[in-house]
Amino acid sequence: MYIDTHTHIYLNDFDDDRKKIISDCLDNGVDKLLLPNIDKSSISAVIKTCKDYKNICFPMVGLHPCYVKDSYKNDLDYLKPIIKSINTVAIGEIGIDLYWDKSNLEIQRNAFIEQINWAKEFKLPIVIHARDSYSEIFEVLDEMNDENLNGIFHCFSSSLQDAERILKYGGFKLGIGGVVTFKNSGLDKVVKQIDIKNIVLETDSPYLTPTPFRGTRNKSSYIPVIANKLSDIYEISSEEIGKITTKNASEVFNI
Repeated sequence: MYIDTHTHIYLNDFDDDRKKIISDCLDNGVDKLLLPNIDKSSISAVIKTCKDYKNICFPMVGLHPCYVKDSYKNDLDYLKPIIKSINTVAIGEIGIDLYWDKSNLEIQRNAFIEQINWAKEFKLPIVIHARDSYSEIFEVLDEMNDENLNGIFHCFSSSLQDAERILKYGGFKLGIGGVVTFKNSGLDKVVKQIDIKNIVLETDSPYLTPTPFRGTRNKSSYIPVIANKLSDIYEISSEEIGKITTKNASEVFNI
């Protein structure tokens, strides 16, 4: 069995066929889906989807860095009480994104730090979004990492050097998704040098669809496609990939 540790199946992209998408997941051995929140407006859809598909979908609570605006403190004040009111499995997705906008780095950093403190307070893992921002995220973690902090670097697609630095923190694993199947990403060569005990599977659906389905909407039933690629990389069966990565995810998210 597989776990998709990162899917946005609660978005409007799936409103017309969400039930079938879930059914396809189960048919393909993907029996747990973890749903990272984006912002204040999306949390109700996350909660509803997890209620509709109890024991299959599990919620995270967080403010995505791309949605950190000047009013972010109000957003955080709204989201924090929800952590205790639902069966939250992680604080996420959180982090820093400098791809679109570098001018708001300070408030992104502040929001990231506050949500890391939530994770420590509620004894939950964090799911980190890092886009063009590994050095900035490392600066925060160098200050805040301790035995009470663990989680996932979502959509890891950086260098071996960055991977090794992440793993040295002690509590983090790397989320590997469709990018590892892209012909020219080079991620397959990096992953090959990382022990599979440090890997979890994810789709980030509806985004980052794996080869050979690029150009279409991504979905959690494609997790076995990613597992098959890792099977080639590690030269072990896809069933073993599923067994190991499911154990890894279960340990991080306590599910």
